[in-house]
Formats: sequence, C-alpha cells, structure tokens
Amino acid sequence: GFACPEHSLTVRAAIPAGHKVAAHRFAVGEEIRKYGAVIGVASTEITAGEHVHAHNLALPEIAADPAFCSEVRPVDLLSEERQTTFLGIVRPDGRVATRNFIGILSSVNCSATVIRQIAAHFTPERLAAYPNVDGVAAFVQTTGCGMSSPSPHFDVLRRTIAGYARHANLAGAIIVGLGCERNQVADLVASQGLRPGPMLRTLVMQESGGTRASIARGIALVEEMLPAANAIRRVPVSARHLKIGLECGGSDGFSAISA
Repeated sequence: GFACPEHSLTVRAAIPAGHKVAAHRFAVGEEIRKYGAVIGVASTEITAGEHVHAHNLALPEIAADPAFCSEVRPVDLLSEERQTTFLGIVRPDGRVATRNFIGILSSVNCSATVIRQIAAHFTPERLAAYPNVDGVAAFVQTTGCGMSSPSPHFDVLRRTIAGYARHANLAGAIIVGLGCERNQVADLVASQGLRPGPMLRTLVMQESGGTRASIARGIALVEEMLPAANAIRRVPVSARHLKIGLECGGSDGFSAISA
C-alpha cells in the first residue's frame, strides 16, 4: 500500500484518479459522507484505505424516513392569484419567451465563418436603436457536409437546427448554407416543415456570390428583421412557462443531489 503519514492512512489498492478512499472503517449499512453530505451506505464492511465505489457503496433508503419531504406543499397552478409571474414575451403562437434574439444558423460547418461575421456586425452600438432586441447570435455547428444520409445522426442534426429556428427566444432566424453540402438548405427547410417568411429567411453562399457577398446579404436580411423584432413588449406571464435545465455534475458523488 501507499502510506500517507499526515493522516495515518494506508491505501490498500490502486485507486483511480478522482475516486474515493475510505478515511476509516465503515460497518455494513453505515452512512458514508463526502464533503459532509451522505452519498450512500456501505453495502459491505469497508476498511480504512479501501477503494469506495459501486462494489461496496449502496444508495441510502431516504424514502424510508417518514419525515422526508414533509415540508412540501401542493401549489394550485390553476389559481391565477397564487401564480408567480415574470415579464415575458408572448409570441403570436402563444409561446412565451424570456429573451428576444435574431438567430443565424448554419446548415453546414462550411458556412460557420459567414454566420459568425454576420452576427459580429451587430455590435451593441449598432443595436442601440433596437432596445428590445437582445442581440444577434450565430449558432455554428461542425457537420452537415459529407454526412451519410438518410441516417439517425443526419435526422438529429436537421431536427436540432429546426428546433433552434422555432425557439421562442428567436424573434427571427436566417439559415445559411454553402450549396454543395449533403444537408441542403431547401431540403432541410422542407423536411422539417419550416415556413420561410419575413422572419425566417434562407441564404446559400454559392448562389449569393461567395463569402463576402453572403455576409453582406445576411447583414441586410437581419436589418430587415430588426424593426419587427423590436416591436415587442414584455407582459406579466405565469412562471409555469419557464423551463429549467439541469446539467449533470460530471457523474461525481453529487450529480444526484444536484438534479
């Protein structure tokens, strides 16, 4: 083993980086704490210096505690006077947004530079005349060119791009492609049921005269959208429209607690 004189602990096995070592002996069923929080109970007897992992660690029976969650009180979401509200943006289709962006989307990695340059043009100074617009954002991605299609990952890419285009936080969107990619812009739009219009435009670089011309055209399209995007007002809406996203803590001992 490896001796640790400072804590008088001898590691009894090879412990992978980031894993846990028992600081003292644990009896079967005894709670095991990491940074003061219970992460499980010993499923077998564990000696000091032993590797603590799934082979000797079990989930605690929290639900067996009769007082667990006793402080929870039901909320009547149908009662307007009891609802928490926030100032949201109600879109024409009834969805509620928290932000108001114009999005520039790439159908392929080859148009990433173009959409970045279009978005970068709209500095805070240039958007000062449109105080209700939160910004112009580029959504780049690294595929879409020589993809196998049909295929599951091809379908996922198209659904993801369409999901951004439809997102309530986008007042408008421009989809930019190169022209020779597998993920053709016209087919992408048709396959996902997107409807081009004043607030959903498409742009193909090889049809627009190349990189510089496409950047200029994209800037012009955004400028056409800005007045309509700015013509919104925030109103009090129920907090039930908010969606909270939680990210895993890297599969450490606190992922379940965080979630």
